[in-house]
Amino acid sequence: MNGIDFLADTNFLIHVHEGNPLAEPFLDYNFATSYISEIELLGVFSINKTQQKALRELLEDCIIIEMNQQIKELCIKLKQKYKIKIPDAIIAASSIIYGLPLITSDADFKSIDELSLIFIEK
Repeated sequence: MNGIDFLADTNFLIHVHEGNPLAEPFLDYNFATSYISEIELLGVFSINKTQQKALRELLEDCIIIEMNQQIKELCIKLKQKYKIKIPDAIIAASSIIYGLPLITSDADFKSIDELSLIFIEK
């Protein structure tokens, strides 16, 4: 994607939201995220209005990648090849389809050979 440096996984966005120093080296870059991460961030049962507002503002700075046929087809192939959850397969497929490295601290993504990964140790 033009002008986008990487795809941010949900846990990276949580690091940014919480001001975690692990995220600091990446804050000057442009990043997208999957609609799955948007749902995961905003769909927390106990989220309060202040947290929701801050997360929405963070998401406004991202390009949100929606589901499309290419992502769906690759997601199916990834699910067939790897033992991963559907949300992770959608995020991985989005990263691969758009040629964006995925930034995450979720070790489950390490098993996906097709994925270009920026792994942040916790």
